[in-house]
Amino acid sequence: MCGERDPSVRGRGRIGLLAELCGRCWNRLANDIAEEEGATATPWPEHDPDGTEWIEAPVCEQCGAAIRVWPTNYDRWVSLATRPLPAKDVPERHRWRLVPTPAGFVAVRVRGIQPLPDELVFPHHRVLCVPDDDAPWHAT
Repeated sequence: MCGERDPSVRGRGRIGLLAELCGRCWNRLANDIAEEEGATATPWPEHDPDGTEWIEAPVCEQCGAAIRVWPTNYDRWVSLATRPLPAKDVPERHRWRLVPTPAGFVAVRVRGIQPLPDELVFPHHRVLCVPDDDAPWHAT
């Protein structure tokens, strides 16, 4: 709780209660988490459910590969690979799971209990697109 007595104070988070904060404190917290986790993707635009136009899957502006953009638990968006990989093939900090909710799937970064080596996780797209020179799996 942030301690504010503002009408914008409410429970926040798409899965359970992540925090009870005012709008300003929530945005600061969500932006900090998003920066740390790499959840800085632009959300998909809202589409008319009665529309007949073709909806193209988004592609990465850097490498041109197809990506999937998912909402996070803290109301930000993350670009993930289109297919899961075994956890042993994905660096720890880039592992995500998709959790079903009544409103659709939400991307949650894998933390705490580590997956088994062959358990499938969705890698953050940047691990497949932009080499991280500081990552031990990229060092030569």
